[in-house]
Amino acid sequence: MLRRLRDAELGVVGRLVEASNATLYCELRHPEADETDPWHCVYKPIRGERPLEDFPRGTLAYREVAAFELSEAIGWRIVPPTLVRDGPLGRGMVQWWIDVDEDVDVLELILTRDQRLRRMALFDAVINNADRKGGHVLPTDDGHLYGCDHGVSFAVAHKLRTVLWGWRGEALTHEERASLRRLRRTLDGELADRLGTLLAPEEVEATCERIDRLVRSGRMPMPDPYRPAIPWPPF
Repeated sequence: MLRRLRDAELGVVGRLVEASNATLYCELRHPEADETDPWHCVYKPIRGERPLEDFPRGTLAYREVAAFELSEAIGWRIVPPTLVRDGPLGRGMVQWWIDVDEDVDVLELILTRDQRLRRMALFDAVINNADRKGGHVLPTDDGHLYGCDHGVSFAVAHKLRTVLWGWRGEALTHEERASLRRLRRTLDGELADRLGTLLAPEEVEATCERIDRLVRSGRMPMPDPYRPAIPWPPF
């Protein structure tokens, strides 16, 4: 899929108007694409990023790719294939479009603490996701749950805001701790080099420190009592 995202021509079909940044729904035009079942993606041009006080300007696209890199490294497939490339409005983030199963009630998944969301909650703690809204959870018809919109992640300062607090303070499982340790080891090697092209050095270091703290504590994170713990709006 990454090759398709990289090589295909982007054709803008429409705009997702509810997004705070310029977010375009595109068709991937390529000789290999099936005209009866065309490929689609989300394209967020960097020039359309809304300036934020607490994140450097023009960096959100790269943070989305960094989230994909960590998702792949830990093996949880939370983030759809994502890269930065040129498009009709200049360089931007391009992410494979996920067809959502409209019959799945995401609010019910959250309220019933669906175990498929637990990994996403832990992943958000690793990347310091400041904006895990309910609408950023994408259920598919094969039962998998993807997550999207990770542009405001990887800050050095603690900014975790999420609707996935159902496991707060609970002990990590053996599998979760083992996964975090494996991820941490990759951050001493090739993954650190890839993240170094996407994030500031202090942000890569802070990611390593968050993983170390999670392994040491052996528990899911708790909300910070001194700052908002849930994004607004939550959906």
